[in-house]
Amino acid sequence: MFPRTEVGGLSLSRLIIGTNWLAGYSHRSSSADEMIKARHSTPDTIVPMLDVFLSHGVDTIMAPFGMTPAIFDAVKIAEEKNGREMIMVDTPVINVDDNCDARREAEATIKESAKRGAKICLIHHYSAEQLVNKNRRQITRLDDYTKMIRDAGMIPGLSAHMPELVMFSDENGYDVETYIQIYNCMGFLMQVEVEAVAAIIRGAKKPVMTIKPLAAGRTTPFVGLNFSWATIRDCDMVTLGCFNEAEAAEDIEISLAALERRMPKIAGRNSPAKNQAVLNG
Repeated sequence: MFPRTEVGGLSLSRLIIGTNWLAGYSHRSSSADEMIKARHSTPDTIVPMLDVFLSHGVDTIMAPFGMTPAIFDAVKIAEEKNGREMIMVDTPVINVDDNCDARREAEATIKESAKRGAKICLIHHYSAEQLVNKNRRQITRLDDYTKMIRDAGMIPGLSAHMPELVMFSDENGYDVETYIQIYNCMGFLMQVEVEAVAAIIRGAKKPVMTIKPLAAGRTTPFVGLNFSWATIRDCDMVTLGCFNEAEAAEDIEISLAALERRMPKIAGRNSPAKNQAVLNG
């Protein structure tokens, strides 16, 4: 079973199921996006992958569930099939305009997240970063939204693609129990150097959910996952997206091997020259 950590008193797997490669957000090309959406347009192709994760104790999944009904439906089917609840980490986009109508809209969005069964609600980085005041090192009105999340019965968190959000939140003591932070060995989509983000993660007052460990396919699972697991803390998590159940099984084994400091037991890659010594170890 995969190792676990805690966020706001809630136990969750240190490996989190990412969903970009189920929802059609490839970070590669529009044709790749369409390939993903064509395969995963219904829950039927997603459930087998969730079965593999659940069989290894990986029960935590991150998505903007309100925008991805096929993924939400797949979670419910997998729960019933496996007799086990999945921990949904929702990342809703909310209206953060500073007026009464916008606040009512934001509160309604957050309540819908709770109604779907999410346990943790992290304000999407698109919304959260609109509130950042770098000059004052503050996230304006963040407490309004974390209170809405608490009032809805969920654990509040913050999607922080901008790494300063982690620092400003910790400095000001905002009611935030966990952070999402982009982190990978390639520096892909990271706004500052890898070393700087590593230091921010290690210094964070709350557990961090790292995302994009394979830089959207720009590095291999062996390289990307070994880097992530070796450089985060025991309380932190890796959010990993897969395209199918075979990838899920392989990435789980690579992750466990990285944590256990051993070589993963996985098949070698195909080659037209099968008898090369380096391929047969």
